[in-house]
Amino acid sequence: MFKLLKEVLRTGEATVKYPFAPVEVAKDFRGKPEHVPENCIACAACTVACPANALGMQTDLSAGTRIWSIDYGRCVFCGRCEEVCPTDAIRLSTDFELAVADKADLRRTAVFRLASCVCCGKPFAPEKEVAYVAELLEATAPTKADAERRRQLVATCPACKRANDVVQIDTADVARTMETVR
Repeated sequence: MFKLLKEVLRTGEATVKYPFAPVEVAKDFRGKPEHVPENCIACAACTVACPANALGMQTDLSAGTRIWSIDYGRCVFCGRCEEVCPTDAIRLSTDFELAVADKADLRRTAVFRLASCVCCGKPFAPEKEVAYVAELLEATAPTKADAERRRQLVATCPACKRANDVVQIDTADVARTMETVR
């Protein structure tokens, strides 16, 4: 018996006082994903990367919104969402205590407004995403006129871009035909 007590005193405590004291987690611990809607551009990169389908996005064109959601009950804490987020809007925290009494408490959502097309006025992409892409493209524009042209292009929906491309192709074909006739 004295040998056992001597060994216990030599080695110290073997267990943690978890419920009564916080647990120290490792530096790279992957806990609950924390979403910061202010940083999010609603690009859906995280929803594509999520292997457990815990993240989702639904677009409501009639309301002009996109709803981002996470279901912590499905999350496997892999960290893929954090890796692909271009704006650091989602980060894995050290929080691992996710027990709830109601399953609905495991869902979080964020609502983003959609930008309207400058040509047709229909909503087509999140406002924050359009602004983010426009900022990136403007930073590399050689002239102010080129920067404005890029901003207009980003603020145009895909259907209007296609229609404008068809008009430009037809105009170019007419110009080429006129050059060959001369």
